Amino acid sequence: MTSLSVEILAADAAEPITSAGNAQLGIAVLAGIAVIVLLITKFKLHAFLALTIGSLALGAFAGAPLADAIKSFTTGLGSTVAGVGVLIALGAILGKLLADSGGADQIVDTILARASGKAMPWAMVLIASVIGLPLFFEVGIVLLIPVVLMVAKRGNYSLMRIGIPALAGLSVMHGLIPPHPGPLVAIDAVGANLGVTLALGLVVAIPTVIIAGPVFSRYAARWVDIPAPEHMIPARPSEDLEKRPGFGVTVVTVLLPVVLMLVKALVDIVVDDPENGVQKVTDVIGSPLIALLAAVIVALFTLGRAAGFTKERLSSTVEKSLAPIAGVLLIVGAGGGFKQTLIDIGVGQMILDFSKNWSIPALLLAWLIAVAIRLATGSATVATISAAGLVAPLAAGMSTSETALLVLAIGAGSLFFSHVNDAGFWLVKEYFGMNVGQTIKTWSVMETIISVVGIVFVLLLSLVL
Repeated sequence: MTSLSVEILAADAAEPITSAGNAQLGIAVLAGIAVIVLLITKFKLHAFLALTIGSLALGAFAGAPLADAIKSFTTGLGSTVAGVGVLIALGAILGKLLADSGGADQIVDTILARASGKAMPWAMVLIASVIGLPLFFEVGIVLLIPVVLMVAKRGNYSLMRIGIPALAGLSVMHGLIPPHPGPLVAIDAVGANLGVTLALGLVVAIPTVIIAGPVFSRYAARWVDIPAPEHMIPARPSEDLEKRPGFGVTVVTVLLPVVLMLVKALVDIVVDDPENGVQKVTDVIGSPLIALLAAVIVALFTLGRAAGFTKERLSSTVEKSLAPIAGVLLIVGAGGGFKQTLIDIGVGQMILDFSKNWSIPALLLAWLIAVAIRLATGSATVATISAAGLVAPLAAGMSTSETALLVLAIGAGSLFFSHVNDAGFWLVKEYFGMNVGQTIKTWSVMETIISVVGIVFVLLLSLVL
């Protein structure tokens, strides 16, 4: 269990910073979330500022002293950044090396050279899923859209038949699979095991991405039949490189952290002896920090040096990878502050009091809360962080597999029906040259399918596990 998880559990056990009744707490939560939604949607305020102001408003509405609300927020922000900040940074470096070295293009070109006709949508979902592992969603879109447009144009494919599988692959990775920021924060918040969550996440992700990608794209292509917009096909990142890394070594590098974390989870289950030498080794090399750090160090050679990068170019690539994630880190941190404020004012106990007489399963409750926040704020990350803070007390007494499924339920809910308050909605709309109605019929419906299918498979797994 991470230090952040311990802090959160300790916070759950501590006395709340306010003795407000459940009715006042319920109103305070709704008002706090309403402030965040209003600031993001109406006043177009950055999510970091909106979450900060919303957290303080939440404390005020709950009747907590301002000093206590500030302390809760800053404690939550600090512990969240401490828990996932380095992992987000390492993921960004790995993604930048993958893009700039031409490794991503090498994966794309190799798979496309071996796929044609009916296999092309399946090839696109495979490409997006592999590349989407270390990349942030927005970076993945920017990287893959030129490929989607070129394949659709050159192969005379429907743009939706090719584009939807690629978007589905990226979106599923973003919502369900660590080391993406949302799943990482949810894992910390509920005290889940990262390796088990990753393993179960892959089990849920595979059928989900198939249904939302290649299968749904057949219908999306009938509903919205548009050509690839010529003006949106930019130059590819690796066109100015004399050489680029090979396909096999690139795939191995990208999958290295995933394999290391899965090995740790497997050994923990099979050996289940903390004093065992093998388990001690895998616990170290399979920890998220070491797994991602190892992948980055390997990538400097297998991707950077293989592309002919000098030491100066490698240093510049790493430096450039860190600047764009400042906003992500601040939003994730502020979300952690909001989550800690929720915990400290006693919202967790309130939810336990309300839900103990309900027949609704905890996993479904977590999904519904994430759905509500996603619809309101438009941000999958904000929805994941906030929902994780609200339902964290429900994880008490859950088994390792149940807490992992709780994380996946939250992640699935955070992807529900992207619409006009989501930056991803406009990104897809502009790149694909669609109007708002067409974007809703394709992208928004696809996101909803991912969310619904995801929670269905999570609930089915809960029956088995």
